[in-house]
Amino acid sequence: MTVSMKKKGMIVAGVMSGTSADGINVAVLCMRPQGSPRDSEASDSPGGVARASLVHTTLELIGHAEYSYPKKVRAAVLAAMNASRASVAGLARLNFLLGELYSDAVLATERQFRVKADLVGCHGQTLYHQGEPARFLGRKIAATWQTGEAAIIAARVAAPVVSDFRPADMAAGGKGAPLVPFLDYMLFRDSHVGRIVQNIGGIANLTAIPAGATPRELVAFDTGPGNMVIDAVTDKLFRQPFDRGGRIAASGKVLEKVIHQMLHRDFFRKAPPKTAGREEFGREFVREFLRSCGRCRKQDAVATATALTAKAIAEAIQRYTIKNSARKRHFQEMILSGGGAKNSTLVTMLTDELAPIGLQLRFSDEFGLPSAAKEAVAFAILAHETWHRHASNVPSATGAKRSAVLGKISYP
Repeated sequence: MTVSMKKKGMIVAGVMSGTSADGINVAVLCMRPQGSPRDSEASDSPGGVARASLVHTTLELIGHAEYSYPKKVRAAVLAAMNASRASVAGLARLNFLLGELYSDAVLATERQFRVKADLVGCHGQTLYHQGEPARFLGRKIAATWQTGEAAIIAARVAAPVVSDFRPADMAAGGKGAPLVPFLDYMLFRDSHVGRIVQNIGGIANLTAIPAGATPRELVAFDTGPGNMVIDAVTDKLFRQPFDRGGRIAASGKVLEKVIHQMLHRDFFRKAPPKTAGREEFGREFVREFLRSCGRCRKQDAVATATALTAKAIAEAIQRYTIKNSARKRHFQEMILSGGGAKNSTLVTMLTDELAPIGLQLRFSDEFGLPSAAKEAVAFAILAHETWHRHASNVPSATGAKRSAVLGKISYP
């Protein structure tokens, strides 16, 4: 079976559910053959349409939508993540259930924007990610698992589905993450302005793109917790799934001693490439964090968790992207995206941390890419590249020994 590249372009839906496990993001793109090499530059006009050149193809964001997980589904996903024990039957059923929910989300988005997807790229829900090889049954292996049955999506949506993106990079010696730098480079590179593209999802990750950089010059890695620890602390102390707008954190006092203690953990001191997940910042980390907070006010614990994310990002930039004054001059802007961009207290803390570094804070929305849609857009683009048999990992970001075509294709 083949998908034709029509005059109007190929319609590609990207589906993402992140480590926060709060729900499903769907982005719908139209990807057309481009005729001018000038299309390769990112649109820099506020409110403009995000465009990029990918293998002589121009992309246009048609729209995006968000769907919350049902409460019981979210609880099941969180329980399965990095679990020391789990039911095989329960995991199998969750895989097929998520396939149905992803299908529903794509179909609903198609109806909303009156389009029909020619291709779907689905990241799936990460249950486990171990980018570093470790000994298992006599052999050292790295492993990852993104669940959500792609065959179900292909059958329900009636379109091919690219899924399971990370293993191909790991087979090439990489850590399987981050994969979004492919999008960052395509959309945000600039011949005169150096940019650090910072996404704050459950985990926070950055892509540092010097002015006029080639893909080999990118530096990209996970900086540490994004919303994950904030959400877990808020849920534990206030029985709310997240701190809406950072209102709770705004009423608290940051415990600097706790932040100093947390930032001395091995992850923060390890040089890139590196990746993180609930294995590093999940249940066990949150328990340790709350113990360190002692008998502080509940608001102080949320404020401290929020400040930890901001401080970890700033320290990562200082330590691993602008180590000397010459390199510092190469970066002028930070472009922020992800759910953390909606947390005004976190944004304020991050702005304060960036001031001594001299970075101007901007949002991906200014470039026509809504903050909440970024990762879904990225996996639509990666699916498009896989469909055309083009490599789309960035070895300088993942540590892979070579470029790799990512993902597996399920047909309707």
